[in-house]
Amino acid sequence: MARCLDLAVAGLGSTAPNPMVGSVIVHGDRIIGEGWHRKYGGPHAEVHAVQSVADKSLLCESTLYVNLEPCSHTGKTPPCADMIIANGIPRVVIGTPDPNPVVGGTGIDKLQKAGISVEYPVIAEACREVNHRFFTFHLRKRPWVILKWAQTKDGFIDVLRDGQSPIGPNWISNDISRMMVHRWRAEEQGILVGTRTALLDNPRLNVREWPGQSPVRMVIDRHRKLPPSLHLFDNSADTLVFCAAQESTVARTRYIPLDFGKDIIPQMLGRMAKEGIQSLIVEGGRKLLTSFIESGLWDEARIFTGTKEFGSGVKAPDIPSVRSSEWHIREDLLTIYRNP
Repeated sequence: MARCLDLAVAGLGSTAPNPMVGSVIVHGDRIIGEGWHRKYGGPHAEVHAVQSVADKSLLCESTLYVNLEPCSHTGKTPPCADMIIANGIPRVVIGTPDPNPVVGGTGIDKLQKAGISVEYPVIAEACREVNHRFFTFHLRKRPWVILKWAQTKDGFIDVLRDGQSPIGPNWISNDISRMMVHRWRAEEQGILVGTRTALLDNPRLNVREWPGQSPVRMVIDRHRKLPPSLHLFDNSADTLVFCAAQESTVARTRYIPLDFGKDIIPQMLGRMAKEGIQSLIVEGGRKLLTSFIESGLWDEARIFTGTKEFGSGVKAPDIPSVRSSEWHIREDLLTIYRNP
């Protein structure tokens, strides 16, 4: 099963909204086939594993391992449970049942009714961790939320700006750290900033320094005061604008109404879930990041601490959580927190 997980993570950034799945086929004490789900809409891990077996006659004496319950319905591809049954595989070992109600135990039930020996769960916690986005989406009905910012050595995320300040970010982290952020963007489905960040930094919120697909761009603009000249409105990617106006669409930009008399964080996350967005990076600014922290509706915080000092400015948010891990990215320190 550990090998299934090693294979599964190769699909990070390309399988969503499907989960990351790896599969291994064992005959006796020897692996004879393996595969992983490589791309949304393409064959699932179990199909790749079976196809990789050179001598198909061995399948009727083999065990198939997979970190998530085989699907039992027809979606972009036929049901994997039917394929396993058709190939006469007598035993299947599963890491965890599928939390998606479309599957939800029906794959296991179908295999068992066909006379296949099914064993589960196996290292279930590790299997759920690999697919924490998928499990959070289906069980909590919201995306997995990642808060990200860079702060100076003395704890500021920006200088104080006025109307004469130049538009654009005041870089704190180094170029390698910024490349890592683009990799993260390619791995997640959505990215969100507040009005001030959109106006002062004019971010593109896309993937430029790493191969992969750009996330859905999202911004809060209650009164629709952001100018159309911003990069966010260049129609290069799908963009959602959370506002107080009626829902409407202009080219690749959709305006999504919220009730600003109530907490907007759960409203936004609920709408993202309806849009099928399973993971979200929140990139600022301080007010928006703090709102997520205070709501408790966040799962990770990824914080770069650079070597610059501003002396004064916009203070970095406070994270009320136990530190999870630290990494040195050249002279930058990356600290990753997990919300218990």
